[in-house]
Amino acid sequence: MKKRLMVLLLATVTAVSMLAGCGGTENVDVEVPADLATEVENAVEETKDAIEEATEEVSDEEKAAEVAALIDAIYVQERTDQTDAQCEAAKKAWDALTDAQKELVEGEDADPDYFGRDTGDASKDDPLNSDNIGDNEILVVSFGTSFNESRAQDISSIEKAIADANPDWAVRRAFTAQIIINHVQARDGEKIDNMDQALERAVANGVKNLLIQPTHLMHGAEYDELCEALDKYADKFESVAVAEPLLGEVGSDATVINDDKKAVAEAVVDAAVKSAGFDSLEAAEKDGTAFVFMGHGTAHTAKVSYSQMATQMDKLGYKNVFIGTVEGEPEETACENVIEGVKAAGYKKVILRPLMVVAGDHANNDMAGDDEDSWKSMFTAANAFDSVDCQIEGLGRIEDVQKLYVKHTQEALKELESGAKKKLSDTAELSDGTYSAEFKTDSSMFHVNEALNDMGELTVKDGKMTIHISLASDSIVNLYPGLAKDAQKSTAVLLEPTKDEVKYSDGTTETVNGFDVPVPYLDKEFDLALIGKKGKWYDHKVSVKSPEK
Repeated sequence: MKKRLMVLLLATVTAVSMLAGCGGTENVDVEVPADLATEVENAVEETKDAIEEATEEVSDEEKAAEVAALIDAIYVQERTDQTDAQCEAAKKAWDALTDAQKELVEGEDADPDYFGRDTGDASKDDPLNSDNIGDNEILVVSFGTSFNESRAQDISSIEKAIADANPDWAVRRAFTAQIIINHVQARDGEKIDNMDQALERAVANGVKNLLIQPTHLMHGAEYDELCEALDKYADKFESVAVAEPLLGEVGSDATVINDDKKAVAEAVVDAAVKSAGFDSLEAAEKDGTAFVFMGHGTAHTAKVSYSQMATQMDKLGYKNVFIGTVEGEPEETACENVIEGVKAAGYKKVILRPLMVVAGDHANNDMAGDDEDSWKSMFTAANAFDSVDCQIEGLGRIEDVQKLYVKHTQEALKELESGAKKKLSDTAELSDGTYSAEFKTDSSMFHVNEALNDMGELTVKDGKMTIHISLASDSIVNLYPGLAKDAQKSTAVLLEPTKDEVKYSDGTTETVNGFDVPVPYLDKEFDLALIGKKGKWYDHKVSVKSPEK
C-alpha cells in the first residue's frame, strides 16, 4: 500500500509540474492537451482515494487491537473488582467494530471467535445463582464451558437430575474456571458464580448443611483446588461433605477399576454406538469401525484414571474402543500413539468422541477442528483410514451418567444425615502403611521437585505420620518442624537431608536433597522452617493432603 501511494503521489506531482511549465515563477499561458489533463485529474483522484484507504486501514487495525487488548485483560484466572467493568467494556468495543474490523482482532489469547463464534443460545442455560437458598444446599461445581449448547445440555442436565432427585435441597452452581466465567459474562451477559462467590452466597443465605457435588471426571488438580477453596469456608457451616467425582476413587495403578468406571464405560460406548447408527458395538466392529474417546489428560497423579478406563474397556470386551487425551498424559494416550494402536488393530473407520463432561472447546477444536493439529486432521493425515468422523457430545447429556452423579450425591447426603459434623480437616485415621500424598507449601521457592508433581511418600506407623519429600535442588540444607526462632535454639533437633535422585520427563536425572518430615495432621497447615546455604532461617506453612495407599 505504501509503495503504491508513493508512486501515485510522484505521478501527480510530475503531472502538475508539467502543467506549470519548467519551474518558472511567471504566469505562463499554456495549452494543455486534453488527454494529459484527464490523466492528471485521474491521478489526483486516485491519490485521494489511496490516502483515504490507507488511513482507514490503520484505523481498522488500531480499533481491532484495542478490542484484542480488552479481551486479553479478561482472559485470566483471577477475578478482581474491575472484572465486571472490563467484561462490559470488551463487549461494547467489539459491538462497535465493523465486520471487517472484527476479522482483524488478534491478541495473546484474543481472536474473532471470542465474541463472534455461535455456540448456541445462552438463554437456554440457567446459571443457578439466585438467593433464598434455605438451610440445605447442594453446590454443583464444574470446570465450566463457554459453549452455550454444551453448558445447557451437559452441565445443566446434571444439575437438573440432582435437583429432581433431591427436592428438599436447593441446587446452585459454581465454575472453577474464571476464564470461562468471564467469557460467558462478556459475550452473553450471563453471570456464573466462581467458588468463592458461591460459598459467600451460601454463607450470606445462612446455609447450614452444604454438600459439594463436583462434575469433574476424577480426583485431579481441579478437584484438589475445589477442596482447598472449600476448606476456607468449612467452619461457616454446621456440616459439609464433598461427593465423589464421576470416576470415583483413583486407585494405585492402571489395573484398578471400580463400578463407577464400569458404569461410565458402558454409558459412553452405548451412546456412541447409537449416535453412529449401529445396533451394537459388535456390529460396528464387523464394519471395521473403531471408537476413540478423547479425554483431557493431566500431569496430576490421577492421570492413571485414563489408563484404568482403557483397562475397563478391555475387561468389558470392547476390542474396538480406544482411550486418548489432548495432553498426551499418560504417554500411551497421546494422539500419535492412539493412531498407531487403531492402525495395528486393523480398523479402517474411526469415530472420535470426547471423554469429557462437556463438549466444549476441546471437543470442537482439539478433536473436531480443521487445524492440522486437531485429532480429526491427524487421523486423516495418517492416510490409514477410509473415514474419520466426530461426535461432539459431552458425557453430561447421557442419562446413565446423570444417574451416576445422583448416586454419588445421595451417598454423600447419607454422611450429612447421619448427624456427624464433618469438616474437610477431619480425616479418618489412616491404617499403617505407605501412601502417596500431596505436599503443598506457601512458596514457589520451596516445593517438591517438578518431576514428582507435588507428591511425596507418606508413611504411617503406630499412629505417627512422616512424609518423604524430594526437593527441587540441594539449596535447602535443613528443615525444622516448627518456627524459625525455635530452630535456632541449641536444643533444636533439625531434619537432616538425604540424597535423592530424581528423573525428569526428558530422561535426565539429578541428585537433590530430600527430607523426612513429621506430619502432625492431614489437610491442615502446619509450621515448617527452612535454612539455605546462606545460613538464614525462614518460616513456612505446609500441608499434606489426599493420601492414596
